Amino acid sequence: MTNKSTSLQDRPTFPSDGPSTLGDKISDTAAQVKEKASELGQMAEDKIDNNRDAAATGLDKAASTLHDKAESLPGGEKVTSLAHATADKLSSTADYVRTHDVNRMMGDVETLVKNNPGPALLAAAAIGFLVARAFSTSNND
Repeated sequence: MTNKSTSLQDRPTFPSDGPSTLGDKISDTAAQVKEKASELGQMAEDKIDNNRDAAATGLDKAASTLHDKAESLPGGEKVTSLAHATADKLSSTADYVRTHDVNRMMGDVETLVKNNPGPALLAAAAIGFLVARAFSTSNND
Protein backbone atom coordinates (compact mmCIF):
# COMPACT_ATOMS: atom_id res chain seq x y z
CA MET A 1 0.00 0.00 0.00
CA THR A 2 1.39 3.36 -0.98
CA ASN A 3 1.16 6.42 1.13
CA LYS A 4 -0.98 8.97 -0.73
CA SER A 5 -0.33 11.83 1.61
CA THR A 6 1.88 14.50 0.20
CA SER A 7 4.51 16.33 2.04
CA LEU A 8 4.73 20.09 2.09
CA GLN A 9 7.53 19.86 -0.41
CA ASP A 10 5.36 17.99 -2.93
CA ARG A 11 2.44 20.42 -2.86
CA PRO A 12 2.09 22.98 -5.63
CA THR A 13 3.26 26.43 -4.72
CA PHE A 14 1.34 29.63 -5.40
CA PRO A 15 2.70 33.11 -5.54
CA SER A 16 2.67 34.54 -2.07
CA ASP A 17 0.79 37.59 -3.24
CA GLY A 18 -2.14 35.58 -4.66
CA PRO A 19 -4.72 36.05 -1.91
CA SER A 20 -3.56 39.55 -1.09
CA THR A 21 -3.77 40.51 -4.77
CA LEU A 22 -7.45 39.61 -4.75
CA GLY A 23 -7.89 41.58 -1.54
CA ASP A 24 -5.96 44.48 -3.03
CA LYS A 25 -8.15 44.41 -6.15
CA ILE A 26 -11.31 44.43 -4.04
CA SER A 27 -9.92 47.26 -1.94
CA ASP A 28 -8.93 49.24 -5.04
CA THR A 29 -12.36 48.70 -6.60
CA ALA A 30 -14.07 49.79 -3.38
CA ALA A 31 -11.90 52.91 -3.29
CA GLN A 32 -12.78 53.69 -6.92
CA VAL A 33 -16.49 53.24 -6.23
CA LYS A 34 -16.25 55.47 -3.17
CA GLU A 35 -14.38 58.12 -5.16
CA LYS A 36 -16.92 57.98 -8.00
CA ALA A 37 -19.82 58.27 -5.54
CA SER A 38 -18.13 61.25 -3.94
CA GLU A 39 -17.67 62.88 -7.35
CA LEU A 40 -21.32 62.27 -8.27
CA GLY A 41 -22.44 63.67 -4.91
CA GLN A 42 -20.34 66.78 -5.44
CA MET A 43 -21.72 67.21 -8.96
CA ALA A 44 -25.29 66.94 -7.66
CA GLU A 45 -24.53 69.40 -4.87
CA ASP A 46 -23.03 71.87 -7.36
CA LYS A 47 -26.00 71.51 -9.71
CA ILE A 48 -28.47 72.15 -6.89
CA ASP A 49 -26.47 75.13 -5.66
CA ASN A 50 -26.35 76.54 -9.20
CA ASN A 51 -30.12 76.24 -9.56
CA ARG A 52 -31.08 77.61 -6.14
CA ASP A 53 -31.69 81.12 -7.40
CA ALA A 54 -33.91 79.91 -10.24
CA ALA A 55 -35.91 77.77 -7.79
CA ALA A 56 -36.26 80.70 -5.40
CA THR A 57 -37.41 82.94 -8.23
CA GLY A 58 -40.04 80.36 -9.22
CA LEU A 59 -41.29 80.17 -5.62
CA ASP A 60 -41.49 83.98 -5.45
CA LYS A 61 -43.49 84.08 -8.69
CA ALA A 62 -45.88 81.43 -7.36
CA ALA A 63 -46.30 83.41 -4.12
CA SER A 64 -46.95 86.61 -6.03
CA THR A 65 -49.51 84.95 -8.28
CA LEU A 66 -51.25 83.38 -5.30
CA HIS A 67 -51.41 86.77 -3.53
CA ASP A 68 -52.83 88.34 -6.70
CA LYS A 69 -55.49 85.66 -7.20
CA ALA A 70 -56.39 85.11 -3.51
CA GLU A 71 -59.27 87.59 -3.54
CA SER A 72 -60.90 85.96 -6.56
CA LEU A 73 -60.83 82.40 -5.20
CA PRO A 74 -64.20 80.88 -4.32
CA GLY A 75 -64.79 79.96 -0.69
CA GLY A 76 -64.90 83.28 1.03
CA GLU A 77 -62.67 84.90 3.58
CA LYS A 78 -61.23 81.66 5.00
CA VAL A 79 -59.94 80.54 1.60
CA THR A 80 -58.57 84.01 0.85
CA SER A 81 -56.78 84.09 4.21
CA LEU A 82 -55.39 80.60 3.65
CA ALA A 83 -54.17 81.57 0.17
CA HIS A 84 -52.33 84.63 1.54
CA ALA A 85 -50.78 82.55 4.33
CA THR A 86 -49.64 79.95 1.81
CA ALA A 87 -48.18 82.66 -0.41
CA ASP A 88 -46.29 84.06 2.58
CA LYS A 89 -44.86 80.60 3.30
CA LEU A 90 -43.81 80.24 -0.33
CA SER A 91 -42.05 83.58 -0.14
CA SER A 92 -40.28 82.56 3.09
CA THR A 93 -39.22 79.31 1.46
CA ALA A 94 -37.80 81.26 -1.49
CA ASP A 95 -35.74 83.37 0.91
CA TYR A 96 -34.51 80.23 2.68
CA VAL A 97 -33.48 78.57 -0.61
CA ARG A 98 -31.63 81.72 -1.68
CA THR A 99 -29.65 82.06 1.54
CA HIS A 100 -28.76 78.43 2.37
CA ASP A 101 -26.48 76.09 0.46
CA VAL A 102 -27.13 72.37 0.04
CA ASN A 103 -25.04 71.33 3.02
CA ARG A 104 -26.92 73.68 5.33
CA MET A 105 -30.28 72.51 3.98
CA MET A 106 -29.31 68.86 4.51
CA GLY A 107 -28.25 69.66 8.06
CA ASP A 108 -31.59 71.36 8.69
CA VAL A 109 -33.46 68.34 7.28
CA GLU A 110 -31.45 65.98 9.52
CA THR A 111 -32.29 68.10 12.56
CA LEU A 112 -35.95 68.19 11.60
CA VAL A 113 -36.09 64.41 11.17
CA LYS A 114 -34.26 63.78 14.46
CA ASN A 115 -36.62 66.09 16.34
CA ASN A 116 -39.80 64.82 14.61
CA PRO A 117 -39.26 61.19 13.52
CA GLY A 118 -42.95 60.22 13.33
CA PRO A 119 -44.13 63.08 11.13
CA ALA A 120 -40.94 62.78 9.04
CA LEU A 121 -41.65 59.11 8.41
CA LEU A 122 -45.25 59.88 7.44
CA ALA A 123 -44.09 62.66 5.11
CA ALA A 124 -41.50 60.37 3.51
CA ALA A 125 -44.14 57.68 2.98
CA ALA A 126 -46.55 60.20 1.45
CA ILE A 127 -43.87 61.60 -0.86
CA GLY A 128 -42.83 58.08 -1.85
CA PHE A 129 -46.43 57.21 -2.65
CA LEU A 130 -46.88 60.35 -4.75
CA VAL A 131 -43.62 59.80 -6.64
CA ALA A 132 -44.50 56.16 -7.32
CA ARG A 133 -47.94 57.21 -8.46
CA ALA A 134 -46.49 59.88 -10.77
CA PHE A 135 -44.09 57.38 -12.33
CA SER A 136 -46.75 54.71 -12.77
CA THR A 137 -49.10 57.26 -14.35
CA SER A 138 -46.41 58.54 -16.71
CA ASN A 139 -45.53 54.97 -17.77
CA ASN A 140 -49.16 54.23 -18.62
CA ASP A 141 -49.39 57.13 -21.09
